[in-house]
Amino acid sequence: MSANLKYLSLGILVFQTTSLVLTMRYSRTLKEDGPRYLSSTAVVIAELLKIIACILLVYKDSKCSLRALNRVLHDEILNKPMETLKLAIPSGIYTLQNNLLYVALSNLDAATYQVTYQLKILTTALFSVSMLSKKLGLYQWLSLVILMAGVTFVQWPSDSQESSSKELSAGSQFVGLMAVLTACFSSGFAGVYFEKILKETKQSVWIRNIQLGSFGSIFGLMGVYIYDGELVSKNGFFQGYNKLTWIVVVLQALGGLVIAAVIKYADNILKGFATSLSIILSTLISYFWLQDFVPTSVFFLGAILVIAATFLYGYDPKPAGNPTKA
Repeated sequence: MSANLKYLSLGILVFQTTSLVLTMRYSRTLKEDGPRYLSSTAVVIAELLKIIACILLVYKDSKCSLRALNRVLHDEILNKPMETLKLAIPSGIYTLQNNLLYVALSNLDAATYQVTYQLKILTTALFSVSMLSKKLGLYQWLSLVILMAGVTFVQWPSDSQESSSKELSAGSQFVGLMAVLTACFSSGFAGVYFEKILKETKQSVWIRNIQLGSFGSIFGLMGVYIYDGELVSKNGFFQGYNKLTWIVVVLQALGGLVIAAVIKYADNILKGFATSLSIILSTLISYFWLQDFVPTSVFFLGAILVIAATFLYGYDPKPAGNPTKA
C-alpha cells in the first residue's frame, strides 16, 4: 500500500506540474477574438479555490461536523491574530511569485521555463542555510554547482533562438528570464519562511494554507486594482475566461495541496523523478504540440545537468553500519 501511494503521488505531481506549465503557456499565447484573461484575476481566483479546498479538508478532519469546523477556524485563526499575521509576509511573496509565473510563461517557452525554474532548488538551499542553520553535505553543494551550470547552458543563446526572435523579441525573452529568476528567489525565501513557521507552531498545514490564501486573496485584489483596475471596470473581472482558463486556475490552486500530499508519501528521490519527467514531457510537448521551441544540443546538455543535479541534491548516502557493541 505504501509503495502504491508513493507512485500514485509521483504520477499526480508529474501530471500537475507538467499540465500547469503547458496549459498556462498555451493560454497566454493562444490567439482569440476579444480580450485575453487577466493573470492578476486568475491568481485571486486560485487563492479563493485553495481556501475552499483547505476548509473542506479541515471539515473532513473535524469528522464532518460544522460546529467542530467553526470552532477550529475560530480558535486557530481569529483567536490567534499574531500567529495569523505571521503568514502575511510569505503570502505576499507567493502572490508576487504566482503573478511572475504568468509573466515568465508569456515570454518563455515551456521547456526553457521548466529547466530555469529549477534554480529554486538553489535559492531554497541558500535560504535554508541562512535562516534555518541547515547543514548541506558535499553531494548537495556539488549538485548546486551542477544546477547553475545546467541552467546557464539552457539560457545560452543559439542559432534557433535567433531565428525565433522574429516572434519573440530579445526584450520579451529578457523579461521572461527576469520574471522566472525573481520567482525562484521569492519561492526559496517564502518556502523556507513558511517551513520555519510550521516548525515553530503546532497548527495544521491546512489551517496555515487557509491563512496564506486569505492574505493572498487580499494582496491579489490589491494587484488587480493597481495594475488592471481600468480593464476590469471596462470589460469585467472575468474577461477572457474560458474552459482553458479555468483549468489553469484549478491546477494552480491545487498545486500547493498536491505538493503537501507528495511530501507526506514520497521521498526526495521520487520528487527528483517527478521533476525530471516533467522537464522531459514539457520539452516534448512544447516541441511537438505547442511548436514554440526547437531543442539544441546545448539545451539538452543543460537539461541533463539540471536533472542530474536534482537527483544528486536528494541523494542521501547511507552511513556504513556501526559494529555492534558488546
